[in-house]
Amino acid sequence: MTIFQMECYVAVAENLSFVRAAEQLHVTQPAVTQQIHTLGKELKVRLLNRSTRSVKLTEEGKIFLQDARQIVEVSNRAKKRFENPDGRKIRTLTLGSYSFAGLFQLSGILKKLSEIYPNLHPRLQMIPARHLYRQLEEGDMDAVIGFREVETIKIPAVYQELKKIRIVCICEMGHRFADKAFVSEQDLKEERLVLFTPTLLPASMGQLQGKLVGGRPLPELYFCESVEAASILVQAGFGVCVMPELFIPLNAPLLRIPVEGMDSISFGIYYRSLRENEVLKTFVRLLRTAGGQTD
Repeated sequence: MTIFQMECYVAVAENLSFVRAAEQLHVTQPAVTQQIHTLGKELKVRLLNRSTRSVKLTEEGKIFLQDARQIVEVSNRAKKRFENPDGRKIRTLTLGSYSFAGLFQLSGILKKLSEIYPNLHPRLQMIPARHLYRQLEEGDMDAVIGFREVETIKIPAVYQELKKIRIVCICEMGHRFADKAFVSEQDLKEERLVLFTPTLLPASMGQLQGKLVGGRPLPELYFCESVEAASILVQAGFGVCVMPELFIPLNAPLLRIPVEGMDSISFGIYYRSLRENEVLKTFVRLLRTAGGQTD
């Protein structure tokens, strides 16, 4: 059980409405529904009776509401005590991504954020994609920065797009692609490929990579576990690599050529809620501003 689950349950129980609870918590209704469903499964009891027109607490739900309220209250008191001796609150911000490579503007945004909140303690966690969203759901991090997942991946969180990112082919200087305005999938079939280990990728990128691999024999494929490693292999002439343009190291001596027929992909931020998280709310606003967006 998590504090966020308790907050969702208390909000639904007090409002007798999933819609109003979501509005109160500043999250999506599906996110609230998922939290309540997970909570009920963990407790192995039915907390609510829900129809298309009403929400009612079961007897077990009424009993549990007392405990849930106490847990939320204790959590809130603990947060208030998390202060410096001079009374200024320490501001934490935990961000996750499967790669911080290419997020060059992040340092500038965090600098601006620290000017607004002098006691800011940011924490950046680089975690394989398959674990990221579970940690976000469980409240272990405030937000995940990355590409929008495919629709088959259900993430109980709000997604805000920051920008569209081109898919490009990177290759060593002097490569035969140097004079091309773009490369085609047929061009790529004639090249050895530098790829990322599948377990590290978000589903959206995994699908793209799978499309390129096809029935390639293993000797034509070179797997690595980071953008930096991929760039090194490409520069050394082991093959070409298809990746989002955002992740390419700025000063790397590499050609960057658009891939024909591959649409730009959505890059943004996932978060559960901006409610009572002033730092995260400001961070999202700064990110959107840096991406050329306005609220």
